[in-house]
Amino acid sequence: MTDTLANIHVETDRRTVLSVRDISVVYEVDQPVEAVKHASFDLGEGEVLGLAGESGCGKTTLAYAINRLHRPPARISTGSVIFADRDAGDIDLLELGDEDMRSFRWSKLSMVFQGAMNALNPVISIRAQLEDVLTTHRPGLSRGERRQRAADALARVGVDPERLNAYPHEFSGGMRQRVMIAMAMILEPQVMIMDEPTTALDVVVQRDILREILRLRDELGFAVIFITHDLPLLLEVSDRIAVMLQGEIVELERADTLYRHAQHPYTRKLLGSFPSLSGSRGAFIRTGIDDPEEEL
Repeated sequence: MTDTLANIHVETDRRTVLSVRDISVVYEVDQPVEAVKHASFDLGEGEVLGLAGESGCGKTTLAYAINRLHRPPARISTGSVIFADRDAGDIDLLELGDEDMRSFRWSKLSMVFQGAMNALNPVISIRAQLEDVLTTHRPGLSRGERRQRAADALARVGVDPERLNAYPHEFSGGMRQRVMIAMAMILEPQVMIMDEPTTALDVVVQRDILREILRLRDELGFAVIFITHDLPLLLEVSDRIAVMLQGEIVELERADTLYRHAQHPYTRKLLGSFPSLSGSRGAFIRTGIDDPEEEL
């Protein structure tokens, strides 16, 4: 770990629902690569925690580690992921058996994957794909109850329930993304991890999707880990932001504090790389540095 990690604020002022401690992920190839290095943070109940950084910095790898979705040659080498379950108390997800972890996913901890709007099966109806989650995790529900829950999930994300029997190709990209969000929240999990949920969407649709995510967070009370390389976007929607660089979380702070008083040179460079919408031509977002090309 670098010295900068000693200055990271990992606390949240909310009840902690997820505590990630000292997570490292190694890819065991010819020359082992440590893709995530001793990452630690807490996620508060109902909080939106942004996870920012350039492509390849380890954001998705960290998300997969939390969900235990890695396959060889990836390996979690150190750390713990403690989930504060409302019913069962604290659970270390890294200690769960495979079957228990499969039951845990979607039910308590769900994920909207990067490029998820293209992950729907093109030859199966939206209704069947939503109901499949319920059949797997809520086998006691009747057929009518499953259909009603699927319709309610679509309605929550602003999709007409009358379109339950439609197929993915009949939806726009933004609507497919809404369906994936509905699928991730259909079991009302405590935590949702959203990996680039607005990538490839135009700015108007992106704004609508973000508005729905925040509304659902307020309605259902789940916490969100929001992953993107778009730091200005996170400044709008996040309570706190963690910045990753080369596999490490180098800064973690409240969004407003990070914007005004970013401490790490990389964070300041990220902020300085986005032009301002006002001011003189060529002006950059104020970051406390004069030159956005300043060397790290």
